[in-house]
Amino acid sequence: MDANGELNKSSSEDIQGLLSLYEASYMGSTEEYILSNAKEITSIHLSRSVSQLSPKLHQKVVDALRLPRHMRMQRLEARRYIEEYANEDDHNPTLLEFAKIDYNMVQSVLQRELLEVTWWWEHLGLSSKLLSLSGSRIELAKAIAILLVIDDIYDTYGSYDDLVLFTEAIQRWDLNEMEQLPEYMRICFEALYNTNNDICDKVMRERGFSVQSYLRKTWIDLAKAYMEETKWVKRDRIPTLKHYIENGVTTSGTYMALVHLFFMVSDGVTSENSQHLLDRYPKFFTLAGTILRLWDDLGTIKEEQEGGDMLSSIHLLMKEKNIACEEEGRKEILQMIYELWNDLNAELVTPDVMLFPMINVALNMSRASQVVYQHNDDSYLTGVENHVEYLFYKPIDI
Repeated sequence: MDANGELNKSSSEDIQGLLSLYEASYMGSTEEYILSNAKEITSIHLSRSVSQLSPKLHQKVVDALRLPRHMRMQRLEARRYIEEYANEDDHNPTLLEFAKIDYNMVQSVLQRELLEVTWWWEHLGLSSKLLSLSGSRIELAKAIAILLVIDDIYDTYGSYDDLVLFTEAIQRWDLNEMEQLPEYMRICFEALYNTNNDICDKVMRERGFSVQSYLRKTWIDLAKAYMEETKWVKRDRIPTLKHYIENGVTTSGTYMALVHLFFMVSDGVTSENSQHLLDRYPKFFTLAGTILRLWDDLGTIKEEQEGGDMLSSIHLLMKEKNIACEEEGRKEILQMIYELWNDLNAELVTPDVMLFPMINVALNMSRASQVVYQHNDDSYLTGVENHVEYLFYKPIDI
């Protein structure tokens, strides 16, 4: 690029170089205008050149334009790249074999974790009533399983009056409050209470201090946010887009998940610095949660509408900006996601080394959001099933 930010002739003909610059531009933050300009220029040149490229380079460019590498889920991208690298004429056979072995070894670890969580779930009793780092993933999976049941209770099973009682029981965090709840709510609250205590005991053994108040707060915030959505529906009230997203970040489970992981993966965590960091959820928690909420709305809008839920960021944005076409609304939501990624990238340069592992967790959560919700199938679950198969069950042939 010259001093004016334009490509010279030789650069515009170097497709591999343009592709590398395009990928690098997605590492930029909001105020990095040179990278922003590079993103726009390389996108235009790559899009124009697609039809003239060799089959191998054509596929690389198409994949990158569809989703840049920085935004892809790491384990799925590792598998995809192993397959791509195997087709390169100059690939190193030894390196390729080690990469395949590594992928399959990690997959076997994930399978063992899945077995442990499945055993826990089957013995918890909820499924019959309602339809190192490894340990952190297992504990988080337990918390998310409880979250999904609570989500169903607020969305499907609970009457308004019972949901008021359920929310109050969680806010008071007292097993004595269970007596006034229906049986299925009692079972859920007891499972939440006991699972939370188990996780707190684990952190106490490993960290040496109690995190009960921090984890409990995330569940209370979650219940209050679910109840807020319930009130919108009951009172036929339409929130602003800003209010909807702020509340939706909480109901997405982002704060709950990231606070749990904060105490399980961060080094140097103490009761003192935890108080400072979690008095207010860090910015990158909110950024990742907003990306998750927006991808969720983009991916599930059809299913939600069929179920009678008309509230989504897409429709609220269309209403506030007087947009008549849903496709135009979807494009604006996608642009919001890309802008949030710029802000999230900026968090990577944090001076606080202790937070860096958690920022990476937030990045990976944002990548996983896209994997779960962006696809072209009639139902988003079809795409998820394929990804699960590659992650957990289908090894790479060696």
